Amino acid sequence: MRRGLLIVLSVLMLVSCIREEAPNTEADIISCILPPEILLRAPIITNEKVVVYVKEGVDLKGIAPEFVVSDGASIAPRSGTKRDFSTPQPYTVTSEDHHWSKVYTVEIGPMPVFTEFHFEDISGVTPGEPAYDVFVESKNGFSLEWSSGNAGYYISNSNAKAKDYPTCQASGGVIGKCVKLETRSTGSLGQMFGAPIAAGNLFLGSFHLNLQDPLKSTHMGIPFFHKPKTLTGWYKYKAGTFSDGKKDTFDIYAVMFESTDEVQYLDGSNVLSSENLVLVARLDGTERLETDEWTRFEIPFKVANGKTIDSDKLTKGGYNLSIVLSSSRDGASFNGAVGSTLYADELTLILDEE
Repeated sequence: MRRGLLIVLSVLMLVSCIREEAPNTEADIISCILPPEILLRAPIITNEKVVVYVKEGVDLKGIAPEFVVSDGASIAPRSGTKRDFSTPQPYTVTSEDHHWSKVYTVEIGPMPVFTEFHFEDISGVTPGEPAYDVFVESKNGFSLEWSSGNAGYYISNSNAKAKDYPTCQASGGVIGKCVKLETRSTGSLGQMFGAPIAAGNLFLGSFHLNLQDPLKSTHMGIPFFHKPKTLTGWYKYKAGTFSDGKKDTFDIYAVMFESTDEVQYLDGSNVLSSENLVLVARLDGTERLETDEWTRFEIPFKVANGKTIDSDKLTKGGYNLSIVLSSSRDGASFNGAVGSTLYADELTLILDEE
């Protein structure tokens, strides 16, 4: 009898615990699903935006994307609803507990050719979300978001203001505003994870925080359909000093690489060493100067791994490109001098018209 009573009580307690489990408060789009035959690459999902690049000729007026959202959350319009994506469309995700919601802008269309980067515009900040700057370039109704490691810095400095993050917008650019990249301490929490500093960085691609292997947090590369010839732009730099008295230095480079099923992006561990690299443009040591004046640079793309661009593969979206800026050259390995500051502005990709 006593044993039976204990079993009943245990079951009741278990049911009670299940009932008392709080509803989920997350309101995120986890993935976006479209027919693979129309896609140029996997959809890019950031904090408030989903960007889907499709092949030329795809009818944008009746596309029905499907979405996977946070557990228990709902999305409106419903997943699978046909909509006219000749203009960007909003979707609202509401959390399971109905207390939180987030509006995503979903853009679907052929990828425009972005070759000029001015750093004049940053995306808005959703209340309750990290208040760091996200740089946006716009062209032909489409936008391109730069990525940075700011999301990782947020883990150790969640109360920081936008101007105190490693990557932020600044006034006094060559024209208008510019990007400011500063190597900052991550405090005791960063030390605990073996990441004592966070270099200011900016790159074309996306950021997915990987605490087990931070080097793999940066997913570098976007589809690119033209052969680049030269990367130009402007910079100024103030070097921080290490404890041994040596000075830090910065990095500016661009890479183009073959995109395959196995290698859809590069990361901090292989962006300059991957066998998929085809072209690399990198500012060399003699050109990386400490200067208070805006200094113009011009870096030619050089062949990597003895490879050449296949024109047919280029047309079909078989290559990705990334531009990378960092206030500390070895910042990806969390080696940099606090205070190292790089400003950059007016970057231009000059294409090879051959």
